[in-house]
Amino acid sequence: MTQQTTHEPGSVATQIDNGIGTVAFGHPKGNSLPGALLAELAARITALGSDSKVNVVVLRSEGTGAFCAGASFAELSAISDAEGGTRFFMGFANLINAMRECPKLIVTRVHGKAVGGGVGIVAASDYALATTAAQVKLSELAIGIGPFVVGPVIERKIGLGHYAALGIDAANWRSADWAHQRGLFAELCDSVADLDGRVAALARQLAASNPAAMAELKKVFWQGCDHWRELLPARARLSGALVVSEPARRAIARLSQ
Repeated sequence: MTQQTTHEPGSVATQIDNGIGTVAFGHPKGNSLPGALLAELAARITALGSDSKVNVVVLRSEGTGAFCAGASFAELSAISDAEGGTRFFMGFANLINAMRECPKLIVTRVHGKAVGGGVGIVAASDYALATTAAQVKLSELAIGIGPFVVGPVIERKIGLGHYAALGIDAANWRSADWAHQRGLFAELCDSVADLDGRVAALARQLAASNPAAMAELKKVFWQGCDHWRELLPARARLSGALVVSEPARRAIARLSQ
């Protein structure tokens, strides 16, 4: 069973096959995420979490370029007030919470670079596999804001020190090996073909596992994060206020050219 929703531009598709629910998102601008795609992704993950035909969720993006370029610059440029900024960043807050609260384990396929919110998606996964060519960067400080909404999930995954290093050095990429050594990536594969094979094998393995045991294991993994229902919206309000500040407007305008 396949379900696809197309936005202009961008799309989200869901497929269920032999206990595996696959969610694939795409956008011509480096698989960046405008608000509509963020909302659709959160809704699809929530739906798969309550679907009795699904035992494991695989999250991936389309194409051969970036895994996810993070926030849509077109939408960032169009934000005119703090309220609009908060609404936009709530998209990332809602997606992270949907991934956290989904009772199914989420396996994420990272075939290329992940920036900003894309790193947050990787960190919110229960198990992320990447190619050795994948890289990560938190670029938010370079555009006058900061990685506030994705911060809690990245800090949880790799620790405060490594999150701080990514957040402060907003101009430089970290290698797949760097991310793997710090736990952001659970496995590295030499090629996209190897990555696809390993993701498929792991998904089949998990689809055949005890759903109740996996749900309880996920509860253990995410213990102590219930307050994120309040924390992440507060971070979205902070980002929403900063994104309309004059330094942020200048930086976004310069980088959007």
